[in-house]
Amino acid sequence: MKISVKAPAKINLSLDVLHKRKDGYHEVEMVMTTIDLADRIELTSVDQNEITIDSSGGYVPFDERNLAYQAADLIKKKFNRREGVRISIDKQIPVSAGLAGGSSDAAATLKGLNQLWDLGLSPEELATLGAEIGSDVSFCVYGGTALASGRGEIIRQIPSPPPCWVVLAKPSIGVSTADVYRMLNIDDVEHPDTQAMLKAIEEKDYDKICASLGNVLESVTLEQHQEVRHIKEQMQRLGAEGVLMSGSGPTVFGLTIYESRAQRIYNGLRGFCNEVYMVRMLGDTE
Repeated sequence: MKISVKAPAKINLSLDVLHKRKDGYHEVEMVMTTIDLADRIELTSVDQNEITIDSSGGYVPFDERNLAYQAADLIKKKFNRREGVRISIDKQIPVSAGLAGGSSDAAATLKGLNQLWDLGLSPEELATLGAEIGSDVSFCVYGGTALASGRGEIIRQIPSPPPCWVVLAKPSIGVSTADVYRMLNIDDVEHPDTQAMLKAIEEKDYDKICASLGNVLESVTLEQHQEVRHIKEQMQRLGAEGVLMSGSGPTVFGLTIYESRAQRIYNGLRGFCNEVYMVRMLGDTE
């Protein structure tokens, strides 16, 4: 038996870090939304009690370092499943990009195995399982648009933003999320106004959404990696109405309601950045 599940990428419209918790994680407030850039996960149940992974993308681990592998392993152990699964990942989301590609693959694996093995788990139960794998997995189980708090596992779904174009550019560098959080000085950064972003989305006010974009992690990544700063400046120069780094980076996205402007930004960035994408904001739950 075989099942196919879409695993869309996310962007952070707002990302705030409030304080470091006693458990070592950081308390966050993040407004996230899905975009029309997605991996496709194909799950095939096999008789052998093993998990195997293959992928079309480079730099994807085929062992327990892969979050989709961890998701399958977690389901197998929690529900004492003796059969195995082959996970094929058609990789379209760039790796280590701040777009939750691995987390979305894990969420898609949880949802797919729930169907494949007829487990009858609710989205809430799947999201709770996802929180054991990584901070973004719970959001990716739901998709759509949401406010994520706690360490990212407390999800409150909210209305979708108005539709627009999203141009993404990822420089050919890697960024360690752990290092970015370690270097972040919470007391010495400009914190985004999360409530203003939530209000702007509720009112479907595109201009206010652009004005309320904010990510405290930019203060670290832009300082450490000038190429990320350069991409952000180029997007602004090319006319994006809103520009922000997603997650801990290094991907930067630009928003525009004009297709012709999105095309111009896309073309302008292709000259010095290999990984550039022009997609639509999804916003709604898939």
